[in-house]
Amino acid sequence: MKSTLKVVASGDREIVITRTFNAPRELVWDTLSRPELLKRWLFGPAGWAMTVCEEDRRVGGTFRWAWVGPGGAAMTMTGAYREIVPPERCVRTETFETGCFPQMGEQISTLVLGERGEQTLLTLTVLYPSKEARDGALASGMEHGMAAGYDRLDEILAGAAG
Repeated sequence: MKSTLKVVASGDREIVITRTFNAPRELVWDTLSRPELLKRWLFGPAGWAMTVCEEDRRVGGTFRWAWVGPGGAAMTMTGAYREIVPPERCVRTETFETGCFPQMGEQISTLVLGERGEQTLLTLTVLYPSKEARDGALASGMEHGMAAGYDRLDEILAGAAG
């Protein structure tokens, strides 16, 4: 049985996303950190592909991700890492430079992976610069792309554990 993605508004400017994975925390951290694995699952709904996955995963390092989708749609996200505590926590800035969300400005994303025996609870808290930006993200349908990506991540984790 696949875990369900939960997306909840919190306060005026945050979204809290949770999902459980049937894999140990270190393995989940690895699949969230390595570009060759990110490209296999982090591309949203069917028809999208990750075309750029540049990572300098250290405090002060930056990342740049780009995707293409149906009908010539495209998105690019960049940011900088502020805190990294493997395999538990990562804090970074995120800015959508092109695509559906550039009007949102810079957001701060805090990823926490909690151990639950052989399962891992992912909690992703995204702090937006304004209530309007947060509400725009919620209205965008972003949870559909995230759910599809996390379902693919489940498949990768199952293959690594098996």
